[in-house]
Formats: sequence, C-alpha cells, structure tokens
Amino acid sequence: MGQKVNPIGFRVGITEDWRSRWFAPKAAFAEFLVEDHKIRTFIEDRLNQQPPYAAVAKVEIERTRNEVKVVLHTARPGLVIGPKGAEIDKLKEALENLIDRNINMNIQEIKAPDGNAKLIAESVSEQLKKRAGFRRVMKMRIDSAMASGAKGCKIMLSGRLGGAEMARREMQLRGSIPLHTLQAHVDYGTATCRTKYGAIGIKVWLYLGRYGEEAVMIDGAPQGRGREGRRGKRG
Repeated sequence: MGQKVNPIGFRVGITEDWRSRWFAPKAAFAEFLVEDHKIRTFIEDRLNQQPPYAAVAKVEIERTRNEVKVVLHTARPGLVIGPKGAEIDKLKEALENLIDRNINMNIQEIKAPDGNAKLIAESVSEQLKKRAGFRRVMKMRIDSAMASGAKGCKIMLSGRLGGAEMARREMQLRGSIPLHTLQAHVDYGTATCRTKYGAIGIKVWLYLGRYGEEAVMIDGAPQGRGREGRRGKRG
C-alpha cells in the first residue's frame, strides 16, 4: 500500500505540518477550502506553467479574521518579486480579485533546489520539453539529488516516452526510499510535461534522512545535522 499513498499526506499531522493553517466554522469551511484550491491553482498556472517559470515548490496558506497570508517557497524569488516589487504587487492584486479578501504575500527562498522533489520534477519536465533523452535526464537529476545530500531518490515517468506509439512507465531508483517509516523525511513532488505527442506524468520521491538528521547544503557541499552530523565530525 505504500506505493499508492502520497508520502506527504501520509505524514501530515504526525511529522509534517499542514499546508493550510486556519480554523473555520462549519458554515464557512467549504468556502475557505475552495478558496485555498483557487489560490494554489492560480499560482501554479501563473508562476510555474508559463514565464517567468519561478520554480514555486510549495504554497502555504494561513488565515486570520481580516486577511489571508500566502507563503510562497520558491527557488527564484527575484522572478516572483520582480523589479522594485512590481510582480509581487500584480500577483497580490490578482489574488485579491480572485477571492475578494485582503492578501498578505510572503516569499521564502529555497536555497538547495536539488533537495526539493517538486523542483526536480519541474526540472525533468523542462528537459523533456526540449526533447532530451528521458533516461539521461532521469539519471542526471538523480545524480544531482544524491550529490546534494539526499539518501535516496526515485523518479517515475509515464506516458508516450520518446514519442513511442504505446504509453509505458519507466522508473529509476538510487539509495533507499522507506515509504512506511513515518520518521523518515520523504519529500514527494509531481509535474506534468505536455509535449506534442501527449502528456507525460512525472513523480519524484526524495529521501532526505530521518527528521532532525537531514543533510543540509552549506557552501555548496552536503553537511550532516543532528546525531549523524555529530558522528561525522568525530570521525
């Protein structure tokens, strides 16, 4: 069953925090839920599916009585903000018109894109649109993920790979992906590559280590943290 469960949803409320953080009475819950979906879909279409391709990996939403706080985690904050904050102002205005509420935007930079499953999936999608060989692209992205400190990476592609008549599924795996271990920090991301010969689905699983012991990027090199980091320093 571990193959069929979203690793993030499996861990939410146990080791992962919620992506939407608010409380609503029963009468308003459905309305807020639809608004959250509209916000996420709008940001995905505007920033990831068309220029400037701002590499937004995660959208967090918090609500107060008076406003909605939207936190964007992106690898290219300069493209989201724009010159003198022009682009972020346009995005804020568009979201306010979309849901008719006050919006407070916050941008957080992802300093290690190779350690984020969603950004790896989007990178594979960009390469496939340029007609790169899918096996070579998968191998390159797995190599870069492992070099950034990941302990395991799995990439799965499905569709008309290479323009073949028959759709099929290809997968590459390196390291370990402990899907059933709730203390294992497994990041998961998906993307859809729309080519002339059809859509190709991309799934990425990234094992970063146990919570509190993940490898982090420092000055371009993976460093240990937590118990593993202390053992590494002694060695």
